[in-house]
Parts: sequence; structure tokens; C-alpha cells
Amino acid sequence: MSILPDTWIRQMSLDHGMIEPFVEKQTRDGVISYGLSSYGYDARVSREFKIFTNVDSAIVDPKDFSAASFVDRETDVCVVPPNSFALASTMEYFRVPRDVLVICLGKSTYARCGIIVNVTPLEPEWEGHVTIEISNTTPLPAKIYAGEGICQFLFFRGEGPCETSYADRAGKYMGQRGVTLPKL
Repeated sequence: MSILPDTWIRQMSLDHGMIEPFVEKQTRDGVISYGLSSYGYDARVSREFKIFTNVDSAIVDPKDFSAASFVDRETDVCVVPPNSFALASTMEYFRVPRDVLVICLGKSTYARCGIIVNVTPLEPEWEGHVTIEISNTTPLPAKIYAGEGICQFLFFRGEGPCETSYADRAGKYMGQRGVTLPKL
């Protein structure tokens, strides 16, 4: 398995719509950087946020998740409460090729502020907006800037196409748009 370079990411995005919208170069003037990098793509966070709240004393249950655990906000700057988290999604829509697995890591600018970004791997032939979990590990409120970089996606090609892709097994998060809550 090898990591794929900027030339491959650009070609797959422009010719096959792997990332839409696609930004061909790293953009950083006055913003947290986003766009194509040497061996990855820095995605932007959208304006839609679901901020975790315990107002209704809901229980977090992955098998029966309650939307009452979140407050919805559409904003350019989201404030994540101390020791809490928010869900958001990428502005970009991804279409993963059958022989590729995509791993995501948080941006160092946020990590150095105690803000951790978590995304599960994008499996072969998965597509959609990526739902992002943003954890504020600090005892202070933390700002997240919509339309700016939030995480970097790295593309790895397998030694061959997989036998069964995410699309083949009709994965439950296929084609998601915007922030998607847990499903059983």
C-alpha cells in the first residue's frame, strides 16, 4: 500500500470528480490552510454544526442516538464548549475509488490548541460529505472557522481492488449530505 501524490489527487479530482469542489493549491492567506498539498488534501469545514449539549440530560447511546443531544447552528464561527464536542461536515464531497482507502488527520493549527478532529477511514467506493467530530479538550471555549481547513485526507492505494467495497455492501452512510448522526 502506498500513499498517493498531489498529481494523482489532482487528476482524479478534475477528471473523475473524486473531490468536489476541488482547490488545486494550498490556500492560506489569513485562513487555516486548505486545498491540495504534497500527499493529501486539506478539506474545509462547512457552516453547519451540531454542538453537543446536556441540557436534556440525554444518554449517549450509539444504538439509539437522540438528536436532542445537539444544538444546531449555521454560522461562520462555531464555539465549542469546554470539554465538549461538535459535529460538522466537509464542504467537499468525496468519491473514493475502489482500490483506495482514505485516512484523515486533524490540522496541526487546531491540534496545537487542544482541538482534536476525528474521522473514520473513507472506505473504497464510499461517497458523500464527510461527517467530522471536533473535540475541544481544553477547559476553555474554542472557535472553529467555517470555510477554512479542518483536516487532511491522505489517499492510499491497495495492492489491488478490494473484493467487497462499501458500495457493494450498501453501507448506511453512503451518499450522506451535510452532518449525519449515528445510525444502527
